[in-house]
Amino acid sequence: MKIKELVFAGAALTAVTLVAGHAPAASWPEKPVRVVVPFGTGGGTDIQARLLAENLRQISGQRFLVENRSGAGGLIGAELVAGSPPDGHTLLFTTATLAINTTLFAKTLKFDTRNDLVPSTLVSNAPNVLCVHPSVPARSVPELIALARKNPGKLNNGVNTPGSTSHFAAEMLKDLADLDTLIIPFTGGGPSSVALMTGEIDMLFATGPVAAAALKTGRVRCLAVTTAQKNPSFPDLPTMNTFVPGLEIGNWYAMFFPKGTPQEIVERLSVIIKQALGDAKIKAFYAREGLEPVGSTPKELQAMFRRDVDKYAGVIRAANIQTR
Repeated sequence: MKIKELVFAGAALTAVTLVAGHAPAASWPEKPVRVVVPFGTGGGTDIQARLLAENLRQISGQRFLVENRSGAGGLIGAELVAGSPPDGHTLLFTTATLAINTTLFAKTLKFDTRNDLVPSTLVSNAPNVLCVHPSVPARSVPELIALARKNPGKLNNGVNTPGSTSHFAAEMLKDLADLDTLIIPFTGGGPSSVALMTGEIDMLFATGPVAAAALKTGRVRCLAVTTAQKNPSFPDLPTMNTFVPGLEIGNWYAMFFPKGTPQEIVERLSVIIKQALGDAKIKAFYAREGLEPVGSTPKELQAMFRRDVDKYAGVIRAANIQTR
Protein backbone atom coordinates (compact mmCIF):
# COMPACT_ATOMS: atom_id res chain seq x y z
CA MET A 1 0.00 0.00 0.00
CA LYS A 2 1.34 3.43 -0.92
CA ILE A 3 2.06 6.09 1.71
CA LYS A 4 -0.86 8.24 0.47
CA GLU A 5 -3.23 5.27 0.73
CA LEU A 6 -1.97 4.47 4.25
CA VAL A 7 -2.55 8.06 5.34
CA PHE A 8 -6.07 8.02 3.87
CA ALA A 9 -6.90 4.68 5.51
CA GLY A 10 -5.62 5.89 8.88
CA ALA A 11 -7.67 9.07 8.66
CA ALA A 12 -10.78 7.10 7.74
CA LEU A 13 -10.26 4.72 10.65
CA THR A 14 -9.80 7.68 13.04
CA ALA A 15 -13.02 9.26 11.78
CA VAL A 16 -14.96 6.02 12.29
CA THR A 17 -13.51 5.68 15.80
CA LEU A 18 -14.49 9.25 16.68
CA VAL A 19 -18.02 8.77 15.38
CA ALA A 20 -18.36 5.51 17.30
CA GLY A 21 -17.03 7.16 20.46
CA HIS A 22 -19.61 9.97 20.27
CA ALA A 23 -22.48 7.74 19.14
CA PRO A 24 -23.87 7.01 22.63
CA ALA A 25 -24.25 10.69 23.44
CA ALA A 26 -25.57 11.58 20.00
CA SER A 27 -28.36 8.99 20.13
CA TRP A 28 -29.10 9.16 23.86
CA PRO A 29 -31.73 8.82 25.09
CA GLU A 30 -33.06 6.17 22.72
CA LYS A 31 -36.06 5.34 24.93
CA PRO A 32 -37.73 6.69 28.08
CA VAL A 33 -35.32 7.31 30.96
CA ARG A 34 -36.15 5.90 34.38
CA VAL A 35 -35.43 8.48 37.10
CA VAL A 36 -35.29 6.69 40.45
CA VAL A 37 -36.08 8.93 43.42
CA PRO A 38 -35.14 6.93 46.55
CA PHE A 39 -37.63 8.77 48.78
CA GLY A 40 -41.39 9.14 49.10
CA THR A 41 -43.56 11.44 47.01
CA GLY A 42 -43.91 15.10 47.89
CA GLY A 43 -40.36 15.61 49.22
CA GLY A 44 -37.75 18.00 47.88
CA THR A 45 -36.15 15.39 45.61
CA ASP A 46 -39.49 14.24 44.21
CA ILE A 47 -40.68 17.81 43.60
CA GLN A 48 -37.54 18.67 41.62
CA ALA A 49 -37.49 15.39 39.71
CA ARG A 50 -41.02 15.91 38.40
CA LEU A 51 -40.34 19.54 37.54
CA LEU A 52 -37.14 18.71 35.64
CA ALA A 53 -38.63 15.65 33.90
CA GLU A 54 -40.92 17.72 31.70
CA ASN A 55 -38.15 20.12 30.72
CA LEU A 56 -35.76 17.25 29.96
CA ARG A 57 -38.42 15.69 27.74
CA GLN A 58 -38.65 18.90 25.76
CA ILE A 59 -34.86 19.08 25.39
CA SER A 60 -34.21 15.41 24.56
CA GLY A 61 -37.42 14.29 22.89
CA GLN A 62 -37.76 11.34 25.28
CA ARG A 63 -39.77 10.97 28.47
CA PHE A 64 -38.08 11.00 31.88
CA LEU A 65 -40.25 8.81 34.12
CA VAL A 66 -39.99 9.44 37.87
CA GLU A 67 -40.16 6.31 40.01
CA ASN A 68 -40.21 6.53 43.82
CA ARG A 69 -38.34 3.68 45.55
CA SER A 70 -38.11 4.72 49.19
CA GLY A 71 -36.61 2.88 52.13
CA ALA A 72 -33.39 2.45 54.13
CA GLY A 73 -32.61 6.15 54.03
CA GLY A 74 -32.55 6.23 50.24
CA LEU A 75 -30.35 3.16 49.86
CA ILE A 76 -33.01 0.86 48.38
CA GLY A 77 -33.39 3.12 45.35
CA ALA A 78 -29.64 3.68 45.12
CA GLU A 79 -28.97 -0.06 45.17
CA LEU A 80 -31.58 -0.57 42.47
CA VAL A 81 -29.81 1.91 40.19
CA ALA A 82 -26.35 0.50 41.00
CA GLY A 83 -27.57 -2.90 39.76
CA SER A 84 -29.32 -1.59 36.63
CA PRO A 85 -28.03 -1.97 33.06
CA PRO A 86 -25.43 0.77 32.37
CA ASP A 87 -27.09 1.90 29.14
CA GLY A 88 -27.93 5.41 30.32
CA HIS A 89 -31.66 4.78 30.68
CA THR A 90 -31.75 4.41 34.46
CA LEU A 91 -30.44 7.14 36.74
CA LEU A 92 -30.56 8.03 40.42
CA PHE A 93 -31.69 11.44 41.65
CA THR A 94 -30.65 11.59 45.28
CA THR A 95 -29.32 13.86 48.01
CA ALA A 96 -26.43 14.34 50.44
CA THR A 97 -27.98 11.40 52.29
CA LEU A 98 -25.93 9.13 50.00
CA ALA A 99 -22.67 10.60 51.32
CA ILE A 100 -23.86 10.24 54.92
CA ASN A 101 -25.10 6.67 54.52
CA THR A 102 -21.83 5.53 52.98
CA THR A 103 -20.50 5.48 56.55
CA LEU A 104 -23.71 5.20 58.58
CA PHE A 105 -24.73 1.94 56.89
CA ALA A 106 -21.23 0.74 55.99
CA LYS A 107 -21.74 -2.68 57.63
CA THR A 108 -24.92 -3.49 55.73
CA LEU A 109 -24.36 -1.79 52.35
CA LYS A 110 -24.68 -4.22 49.45
CA PHE A 111 -22.92 -1.96 46.96
CA ASP A 112 -20.06 0.55 46.90
CA THR A 113 -21.43 4.09 46.74
CA ARG A 114 -18.12 5.47 45.50
CA ASN A 115 -17.51 2.95 42.73
CA ASP A 116 -20.85 1.39 41.72
CA LEU A 117 -22.48 4.74 40.98
CA VAL A 118 -21.12 7.27 38.47
CA PRO A 119 -21.59 10.97 39.37
CA SER A 120 -23.13 13.01 36.54
CA THR A 121 -24.24 16.40 37.85
CA LEU A 122 -24.92 18.34 41.01
CA VAL A 123 -28.38 19.77 40.34
CA SER A 124 -28.98 22.07 43.30
CA ASN A 125 -28.30 23.03 46.90
CA ALA A 126 -30.83 23.83 49.62
CA PRO A 127 -30.97 24.57 53.33
CA ASN A 128 -32.79 22.54 55.91
CA VAL A 129 -35.37 24.64 57.75
CA LEU A 130 -36.33 24.05 61.38
CA CYS A 131 -40.13 24.06 61.51
CA VAL A 132 -42.55 23.36 64.36
CA HIS A 133 -46.25 22.57 64.60
CA PRO A 134 -48.29 25.63 65.66
CA SER A 135 -49.25 23.86 68.88
CA VAL A 136 -45.63 24.06 70.04
CA PRO A 137 -45.38 27.22 72.21
CA ALA A 138 -42.07 28.42 70.78
CA ARG A 139 -41.60 31.23 68.29
CA SER A 140 -37.81 31.21 68.19
CA VAL A 141 -34.94 28.76 68.50
CA PRO A 142 -34.04 29.93 72.04
CA GLU A 143 -37.67 29.45 73.11
CA LEU A 144 -37.72 25.96 71.58
CA ILE A 145 -34.50 25.00 73.34
CA ALA A 146 -35.84 26.29 76.65
CA LEU A 147 -39.08 24.35 76.15
CA ALA A 148 -37.20 21.14 75.37
CA ARG A 149 -35.02 21.51 78.45
CA LYS A 150 -38.05 22.02 80.68
CA ASN A 151 -39.70 18.93 79.17
CA PRO A 152 -36.95 16.31 78.65
CA GLY A 153 -38.03 13.40 76.47
CA LYS A 154 -41.38 15.03 75.65
CA LEU A 155 -40.74 16.77 72.31
CA ASN A 156 -40.33 14.62 69.21
CA ASN A 157 -38.31 15.59 66.17
CA GLY A 158 -39.28 13.99 62.88
CA VAL A 159 -36.57 13.33 60.28
CA ASN A 160 -37.02 12.75 56.57
CA THR A 161 -35.12 9.47 56.51
CA PRO A 162 -32.42 7.85 58.64
CA GLY A 163 -29.07 9.28 57.57
CA SER A 164 -30.53 12.33 55.84
CA THR A 165 -29.36 15.88 56.46
CA SER A 166 -32.67 16.30 58.25
CA HIS A 167 -31.63 13.45 60.57
CA PHE A 168 -28.14 14.86 61.07
CA ALA A 169 -29.47 18.33 61.89
CA ALA A 170 -31.76 16.76 64.53
CA GLU A 171 -28.87 14.78 66.03
CA MET A 172 -26.63 17.85 66.03
CA LEU A 173 -29.32 19.91 67.79
CA LYS A 174 -29.59 17.25 70.51
CA ASP A 175 -25.83 17.06 70.94
CA LEU A 176 -24.83 20.71 70.65
CA ALA A 177 -27.77 22.11 72.66
CA ASP A 178 -27.74 19.21 75.13
CA LEU A 179 -31.40 18.30 74.59
CA ASP A 180 -33.38 15.14 75.23
CA THR A 181 -35.75 14.81 72.27
CA LEU A 182 -37.21 11.76 70.55
CA ILE A 183 -36.15 11.33 66.91
CA ILE A 184 -38.76 9.73 64.64
CA PRO A 185 -37.72 8.66 61.10
CA PHE A 186 -39.97 8.73 58.03
CA THR A 187 -39.54 7.58 54.41
CA GLY A 188 -39.04 11.03 52.91
CA GLY A 189 -39.69 14.74 53.14
CA GLY A 190 -43.30 14.40 52.00
CA PRO A 191 -44.43 11.97 54.73
CA SER A 192 -42.53 13.81 57.47
CA SER A 193 -44.03 17.14 56.36
CA VAL A 194 -47.54 15.69 56.52
CA ALA A 195 -46.79 14.39 60.02
CA LEU A 196 -45.68 17.86 61.08
CA MET A 197 -48.74 19.59 59.63
CA THR A 198 -51.10 17.13 61.32
CA GLY A 199 -49.34 17.46 64.67
CA GLU A 200 -48.06 13.87 64.74
CA ILE A 201 -44.59 15.32 65.34
CA ASP A 202 -43.56 18.54 67.08
CA MET A 203 -40.69 19.66 64.87
CA LEU A 204 -38.81 18.86 61.70
CA PHE A 205 -35.71 20.00 59.86
CA ALA A 206 -37.47 20.15 56.49
CA THR A 207 -35.76 20.63 53.14
CA GLY A 208 -36.18 24.04 51.52
CA PRO A 209 -38.87 23.07 48.97
CA VAL A 210 -40.90 21.17 51.58
CA ALA A 211 -40.64 23.99 54.12
CA ALA A 212 -41.71 26.55 51.52
CA ALA A 213 -44.73 24.46 50.54
CA ALA A 214 -45.71 23.79 54.17
CA LEU A 215 -45.44 27.48 55.08
CA LYS A 216 -47.99 28.35 52.42
CA THR A 217 -50.56 26.14 54.15
CA GLY A 218 -50.25 28.10 57.40
CA ARG A 219 -50.03 24.82 59.29
CA VAL A 220 -46.39 25.10 60.37
CA ARG A 221 -44.12 27.73 61.88
CA CYS A 222 -40.51 27.93 60.68
CA LEU A 223 -37.78 29.21 62.99
CA ALA A 224 -34.36 29.06 61.30
CA VAL A 225 -32.23 27.74 58.43
CA THR A 226 -29.27 25.40 58.87
CA THR A 227 -26.91 26.99 56.35
CA ALA A 228 -24.01 29.19 57.42
CA GLN A 229 -25.62 32.26 55.87
CA LYS A 230 -29.24 33.44 55.71
CA ASN A 231 -31.22 32.13 52.75
CA PRO A 232 -32.80 34.67 50.35
CA SER A 233 -35.91 32.49 50.00
CA PHE A 234 -36.44 32.66 53.77
CA PRO A 235 -35.28 36.23 54.44
CA ASP A 236 -36.97 36.50 57.83
CA LEU A 237 -35.35 33.38 59.25
CA PRO A 238 -32.07 33.52 61.20
CA THR A 239 -29.41 30.81 60.95
CA MET A 240 -29.29 27.97 63.47
CA ASN A 241 -25.63 28.67 64.21
CA THR A 242 -26.66 32.05 65.62
CA PHE A 243 -28.16 30.18 68.58
CA VAL A 244 -26.40 26.80 68.41
CA PRO A 245 -22.78 27.36 67.32
CA GLY A 246 -21.57 24.60 65.02
CA LEU A 247 -25.01 23.59 63.75
CA GLU A 248 -24.42 24.14 60.05
CA ILE A 249 -25.59 21.65 57.46
CA GLY A 250 -26.93 21.93 53.92
CA ASN A 251 -28.51 19.54 51.47
CA TRP A 252 -27.58 18.89 47.87
CA TYR A 253 -29.44 17.10 45.07
CA ALA A 254 -27.53 15.21 42.39
CA MET A 255 -27.80 12.62 39.62
CA PHE A 256 -25.83 9.39 39.27
CA PHE A 257 -25.70 6.55 36.71
CA PRO A 258 -24.80 2.88 37.22
CA LYS A 259 -21.13 1.96 36.92
CA GLY A 260 -20.20 1.27 33.30
CA THR A 261 -22.47 3.89 31.75
CA PRO A 262 -20.64 5.44 28.77
CA GLN A 263 -18.87 8.63 29.82
CA GLU A 264 -20.37 10.49 26.86
CA ILE A 265 -23.87 9.87 28.27
CA VAL A 266 -22.79 10.84 31.78
CA GLU A 267 -21.50 14.15 30.43
CA ARG A 268 -24.51 14.64 28.14
CA LEU A 269 -26.91 14.53 31.11
CA SER A 270 -24.78 17.13 32.85
CA VAL A 271 -25.10 19.40 29.83
CA ILE A 272 -28.88 19.10 29.43
CA ILE A 273 -29.50 19.50 33.17
CA LYS A 274 -27.61 22.79 33.03
CA GLN A 275 -29.74 23.74 30.04
CA ALA A 276 -32.92 22.85 31.93
CA LEU A 277 -31.85 24.87 34.98
CA GLY A 278 -31.51 27.90 32.72
CA ASP A 279 -35.21 27.80 31.86
CA ALA A 280 -36.98 30.92 33.17
CA LYS A 281 -39.84 29.00 34.81
CA ILE A 282 -37.48 26.60 36.57
CA LYS A 283 -35.25 29.45 37.75
CA ALA A 284 -38.29 31.23 39.18
CA PHE A 285 -39.46 28.04 40.91
CA TYR A 286 -36.06 27.42 42.47
CA ALA A 287 -35.87 30.99 43.75
CA ARG A 288 -39.29 30.64 45.40
CA GLU A 289 -38.51 27.29 46.97
CA GLY A 290 -35.19 28.10 48.60
CA LEU A 291 -33.15 26.14 46.07
CA GLU A 292 -29.87 27.19 44.50
CA PRO A 293 -29.53 25.75 40.96
CA VAL A 294 -26.03 24.49 40.17
CA GLY A 295 -25.54 22.15 37.20
CA SER A 296 -21.99 20.88 37.77
CA THR A 297 -19.71 18.70 35.68
CA PRO A 298 -19.28 15.00 36.56
CA LYS A 299 -15.78 15.66 37.93
CA GLU A 300 -17.01 18.46 40.18
CA LEU A 301 -19.76 16.25 41.62
CA GLN A 302 -17.36 13.35 42.16
CA ALA A 303 -14.92 15.56 44.07
CA MET A 304 -17.68 17.05 46.22
CA PHE A 305 -19.24 13.65 46.94
CA ARG A 306 -15.95 12.16 48.12
CA ARG A 307 -15.25 15.21 50.31
CA ASP A 308 -18.69 14.89 51.90
CA VAL A 309 -18.25 11.17 52.56
CA ASP A 310 -15.12 11.99 54.57
CA LYS A 311 -16.72 15.00 56.30
CA TYR A 312 -19.82 13.13 57.45
CA ALA A 313 -17.78 10.12 58.51
CA GLY A 314 -16.04 12.44 60.96
CA VAL A 315 -19.37 13.78 62.27
CA ILE A 316 -20.73 10.25 62.73
CA ARG A 317 -17.70 9.16 64.72
CA ALA A 318 -17.55 12.33 66.85
CA ALA A 319 -21.26 12.30 67.76
CA ASN A 320 -21.53 8.48 67.82
CA ILE A 321 -24.59 8.71 65.53
CA GLN A 322 -26.27 5.37 64.95
CA THR A 323 -29.32 4.22 63.04
CA ARG A 324 -32.48 3.38 64.90
